[in-house]
Amino acid sequence: MNLNETRAWNRFYAKGTPVDIEPVTGSLIDLLDERCAQWADRDAISFFGSTLTYRELGNRVARVANGLKQLGVAAGDRVALIMPNAPQHVIAFYAALRLGATVVEHNPLYTRDELEVQFRDHGAQVVIAWDKVAPTVQALPKELGIHTVVAVDVTRAMPFATRLALRLPIQKARESRAKLTGPTTGTVSFASLERTAALPSSHPRPAASDIACLQYTSGTTGTPKGAMISHSNLWSNARQGAAWMPDFTRGEGSIYGLLPMFHSFGLLLSVIYSVETGSRAVLFPTFDPELVSQAAKKFPPTFVPAVPPMFDRLARVARDGALDLSGVVYAISGAMTLTPAIVKRWEDLAGSMLNEGYGLTETSPVALANPFNESRRIGAIGIPFPSTDIRVVDPNEPTREVELGESGELLIKGPQVFQGYWNRPEETAETLLEGGWLRTGDLVVQDDDGFVTVVDRKKELIITGGFNVSPSEVETVITEVPGVLECAVVGVPRGGGAEVVTVAVILEEGAEFDENAAREIARKRLAEYKRPSTYVVWEELPKSLIGKVLRRKVRDALIADRKAVRALPEDEG
Repeated sequence: MNLNETRAWNRFYAKGTPVDIEPVTGSLIDLLDERCAQWADRDAISFFGSTLTYRELGNRVARVANGLKQLGVAAGDRVALIMPNAPQHVIAFYAALRLGATVVEHNPLYTRDELEVQFRDHGAQVVIAWDKVAPTVQALPKELGIHTVVAVDVTRAMPFATRLALRLPIQKARESRAKLTGPTTGTVSFASLERTAALPSSHPRPAASDIACLQYTSGTTGTPKGAMISHSNLWSNARQGAAWMPDFTRGEGSIYGLLPMFHSFGLLLSVIYSVETGSRAVLFPTFDPELVSQAAKKFPPTFVPAVPPMFDRLARVARDGALDLSGVVYAISGAMTLTPAIVKRWEDLAGSMLNEGYGLTETSPVALANPFNESRRIGAIGIPFPSTDIRVVDPNEPTREVELGESGELLIKGPQVFQGYWNRPEETAETLLEGGWLRTGDLVVQDDDGFVTVVDRKKELIITGGFNVSPSEVETVITEVPGVLECAVVGVPRGGGAEVVTVAVILEEGAEFDENAAREIARKRLAEYKRPSTYVVWEELPKSLIGKVLRRKVRDALIADRKAVRALPEDEG
């Protein structure tokens, strides 16, 4: 009998973890209402020490939902969110869902050009934006049809003393809001929505199958597109996570929101899983070990989801005595390879195992993880979550499974698998196979016990800082540099599973490469994590018989001859 057909790997599950979760039949609004009734007086959110109870969270969601309704938001509309981690982000997310709308998450560091591409795709007409980036939204073309920008002053959620300490007085906030006026787009404050009367409970509610959010991803092809994630997808993944960590007591504990909520990993854990478990989400607008140390004095962390570089820095801070990690019950890492050195550094100081998980935006996002027991395998991405099935197949013949120990493409099936790509039926059909199987594009090996290890990426995405970078997107920008004939963008490993965005440039005859011009164009057109760190000038690029640039060969050549890579100094990379 096939190992994956019998789910034989479930014998390695932690004690108390079921083979299947209870199927989800309601929406995320039903989840929120249940928890607000069950744990009304317990903390839902902490932000710089200021707290919000579940009762207060529910009330604010109802008021902001009504405010959005008055702005014209209706079921099926897209509402764009462009914010750092803050209580207003959580409130806005659930408020839009309460109306049956779909949330579209955006990175607040995106440039105007990057936002324009996504807005042309999803067509949101109401935007809830951090007041510091609202002017960027105002500058988007009129034909996009954006009629209202809701400006969010996240400092209003902080204690007043903290606002003063951060040198963010009321006058500065007023000056910021004064810059938001524009001739084509109306602007209102998020605070005014919070003062609106609550939405009547009789207002129609979303269904489990409705699309809760669009998460933009480069997917398996490298072209950014909106992954449609349903209410059921997200709640199912939260239930799977809760089942995976059975010793995490419901209604207690503090989940540290270090990961950005616009990223699928951060959204699930800080916004959905925290509510599923009735936990306190301790939010951080940016990753700063000093802020973490301060927060831990009041609310010690019990669950820390993060990426390897964050765990490494926190462990070093704890080693120096500035942070107590002894109360951490669970710690889970994703987005890039977790090295044994980081695991040891963390586990020497923390009260928990540090385990690696695996997923994609298309799996809402977690699908596999290492069990929290002695069976875990450092270096492997683990075994499938409850209610999750996998296959390892021939990449060129996805109906044929390969033998255990043989490299193949990972397919995933489960309640967390997304609903397809927004307005892209052909790409959806290429990614979602018959029977609901998702093609991940990752090449893996599965051992005799069912544990899976990633050996390569079929897709050519670059992973840097835990985010995916599409080479094609960066190449489009760099080829605009005067004198550049063509280029190839690849990720060169720099240790710890991260990669350096590197460009091999081919120049026009007689031209000289202006690296300063390249960096300036990248600064204007690309988010910081997408900008190339290193540039090399070559005479030609390796190509296939049909003229396609072979990025894999470019990458291999750069790795083999690191002297060709003119690395930036440490403080500039």
